Amino acid sequence: MDIIAPLLAVEFTDAAFRYLGAGIAIGVGGAGPAFGIGWLVSKAMEALGRNPEALPVIQTNMILGMAFAEAIAIYALVVAVMIGFIF
Repeated sequence: MDIIAPLLAVEFTDAAFRYLGAGIAIGVGGAGPAFGIGWLVSKAMEALGRNPEALPVIQTNMILGMAFAEAIAIYALVVAVMIGFIF
């Protein structure tokens, strides 16, 4: 069985590459903040385990860091939508 032959018969259009680019943009743009938020919460829990009295300071900084990381994911979503539907 030749696996590549059917792929060569398919015509790739601009729309196909746009949607592929949008998928890659949101995939990569969402994975980075997801790993960042996970790492941030992990380190915050580690710090709280060592010094429970620092809860207000650590919690505030953690929430701010999560908001900034999530903003990057939202930017990636906006770029993906722009790639898919505008350009």
